Amino acid sequence: MALTTSFTRLVGVRQPIVSAPMAFSAGGELAAAVSRGGGFGFVGGGFGVRDWLERELPIVAHSTREPWGVGFVCWAADVAGVEYALEFGPAAVLLSFGDPTPFLQPIRRAGALLMIQVTDLTEARQALDAGADVIVVQGTESGGHGARKGRSTLPFVPTVVDMAGDTPVLAAGGIADGRGVAAALVLGAAGALLGTRFQATAEAIVDSAISKAIVESQGGQTARSSVLDIVKGVDWPEKYDGRSLAHPYIDRWHGREAELTGETRQAARAEMASGAVPPAVWAGEAVDLIGDLPSAEDLVAALAAEAEEALDRVRR
Repeated sequence: MALTTSFTRLVGVRQPIVSAPMAFSAGGELAAAVSRGGGFGFVGGGFGVRDWLERELPIVAHSTREPWGVGFVCWAADVAGVEYALEFGPAAVLLSFGDPTPFLQPIRRAGALLMIQVTDLTEARQALDAGADVIVVQGTESGGHGARKGRSTLPFVPTVVDMAGDTPVLAAGGIADGRGVAAALVLGAAGALLGTRFQATAEAIVDSAISKAIVESQGGQTARSSVLDIVKGVDWPEKYDGRSLAHPYIDRWHGREAELTGETRQAARAEMASGAVPPAVWAGEAVDLIGDLPSAEDLVAALAAEAEEALDRVRR
């Protein structure tokens, strides 16, 4: 069984199911497992940390002959990191959060597909002008980083689909089961990109405490905030914040971020490192739908089967 779409035909996979390039949790094993399962797996290139890329990219390159990709955060990565990743032959590079222009030439030169994630209509237009082969439309329900003042997935996706014309669109944000994949297709998307669901898999590089928290939590326990980034000393642009599970620091400092300076920030960071407070758990609103830690390869098949069943119900 295959859910054939313009995306699956473009990248050469069986299922329109994509794992998000989650920095430091989406490694080579996860990307390879998703691709072997018939989906499209991404390694999280993140900020372009060379040690991470040197460790994880050979794993996926040597573990599957199926198409896979690597994703980068535009405002933090550099061209050299992207060029290094392209040496391993990814089928696509996904650029998110910032100006993709500096990376366009090396991606095109390598013959990889250009995928750009967008969080508002201005970014969507810029992605089309840049010649994106695929646009990922991220709604604010998503886990991890996204637009502080973004759009919800349900109305945002069809709006960009209409704008994009023949360019395939992937829906992201609040999707964690096959019904969500089916909903994305009904909205006009050519597939779905899932983050939190693939973070809770056997191949993800995730501490067991984080996996346990994801499996046991509910979507109402998530919140958007910049507090955890500030504590960690990561200076994301003002436009973006992150959705995580509830955390004592968010309760304490959300709305008081200006107080997180100097000794206060250092003390909070030391407290988190020592385990005195829970770790930061980036997770989306669909976390309610996650109750196990399967193999990512098996998960792709299960998601596809559930999506097909959901679409059959719509047809009836």
